[in-house]
Amino acid sequence: MEKQQKKKKPFYKKWWVWLLAIIIIAAVNSDDEDTESADVEESQPAVTASAEDKPEKVEAETEKVEPEVKEKPVEDNVPKEFKTALNKAETYAKTMNMSKKAISEQLTSEYGEKYSAEAAEYAMNNLEFDWKANALKKAETYSDTMHMSKQGIQEQLVSENGEKFTAEEAQYAIDNLQADFNKNALEKAKTYQDTMSMSPEAVRDQLASTYGEKFTQAEADYAIANLGK
Repeated sequence: MEKQQKKKKPFYKKWWVWLLAIIIIAAVNSDDEDTESADVEESQPAVTASAEDKPEKVEAETEKVEPEVKEKPVEDNVPKEFKTALNKAETYAKTMNMSKKAISEQLTSEYGEKYSAEAAEYAMNNLEFDWKANALKKAETYSDTMHMSKQGIQEQLVSENGEKFTAEEAQYAIDNLQADFNKNALEKAKTYQDTMSMSPEAVRDQLASTYGEKFTQAEADYAIANLGK
């Protein structure tokens, strides 16, 4: 039996021919798109930053530094008399524990320092001192050396013929004075008996008298009870 001779297919009917054609067409289209994209990019004008987009330049304000002006030293125009008056007032306050009024009068007194009223006023206006402390020291002196009573000391502190402290300063001194007034009364009694040869009853009256030592009656009685022991 004779073999039938196979007929050959035309080349355009073969599958690989169509595959090759599709690849070629796809490649051509891709090249066209790339070319168009490049043409569009080249045709667009370059965008430059406008003046508005640029950051503004901020100029730093420089502070003006003014030259330092040195103050001229104040000339000391206080008179010498005023200065010495102040020094004298400080001495009276520190060493003699005097009151403000007593110092002022001492500065201008004809029997004292004889400063002018202006110099004394300057001294007292510039004298800073604890007058209550001075009143207390004066009170302690009267108690320790003169054995005075509480009332006698207080009156002496404010007296115009005495220390001339204010009532407030004197009260501060009395409130803070540490003294044994029974002992003071006894010491006064001994002095009266030894120097004036007074009787115990006369001494008692003198101790408690408002014209005498101004001790309390209890303090006077204590002194007489212990007199001669």
